[in-house]
Amino acid sequence: MDSVLAIGIKFYWFLIRRTRLLKVTFKDKIEIYIFMGKSFKNTPMELTWNQFMNVDMRVGTILEVHDFPEARNPAYKLTVDFGPDLGVKKSSAQITSLYNPEELVGCQVIAVVNFPKKQIGPFMSECLVLGAVDGKNVTLLSLSKPAANGLRIG
Repeated sequence: MDSVLAIGIKFYWFLIRRTRLLKVTFKDKIEIYIFMGKSFKNTPMELTWNQFMNVDMRVGTILEVHDFPEARNPAYKLTVDFGPDLGVKKSSAQITSLYNPEELVGCQVIAVVNFPKKQIGPFMSECLVLGAVDGKNVTLLSLSKPAANGLRIG
């Protein structure tokens, strides 16, 4: 039994070193993947349809944008309307290199709304506005045509 365990541990360690991805399972139900490196490049991870559907992405419209001078990296505080069911949520976004506050008000964006709230300095972020990241430049994901606030992405 001990030799089987040792072989299993060596093989598991080989997988961790090779893929730089650690899978932890709790009570045979909850799986957590921990990335053991600096970059996600060349490390694709397949998701099941159910895993994808657990990420609640919704359409929202930016109502307000304020500078966030207390943030470590330049950022804005956003107020986003997700419609009558979800209401208005706040988010911090590091998008200052490509966007001015005036041009963001009224823009429709896509955000993950089922993350737990996250304290960012003195600000409580309630959702994650999505964007394409290229170094310090983040291009917001947006819609090609207007859609109702709160519509689910899927």
